[in-house]
Amino acid sequence: MAATDWSDRLSPTLEDIERLGQEAYARLPELFRRSCAGLIIRVTDFPDDEILDAMGCESDFDLLGLFSGVGLAQLPAVAPTGHLPNIIHLYRRPLIDYWASHEETLGHLVAHVLIHEIGHHLGFSDADMEAIEAQAR
Repeated sequence: MAATDWSDRLSPTLEDIERLGQEAYARLPELFRRSCAGLIIRVTDFPDDEILDAMGCESDFDLLGLFSGVGLAQLPAVAPTGHLPNIIHLYRRPLIDYWASHEETLGHLVAHVLIHEIGHHLGFSDADMEAIEAQAR
């Protein structure tokens, strides 16, 4: 099949996006991954209404990903009260919509969102996240 032949291709599934997320995670520097031990990557079509409202989103398509849990940067100030996992949520439909309207591969987009959300988990600056993203290519 030619690279431009889309006649038999389907939209990426939840599993496809999860695989891209896992592949991006595997390419991250070892130190970065060790800091994320136990982190879960969860893919759904859209964020739920509660999350959209809390984030001030105007559309179901406004949010590509989200970190939920207690970030490592918050741990000294937050007393542990349980063992809920830290989760990176990737939202398939907003990711696909963004991908369709920008000059970026889906794999790069998923990696970018994943790194950005993990960066929030670790308390990194945007410059730190850009450097990690460059190393993960």
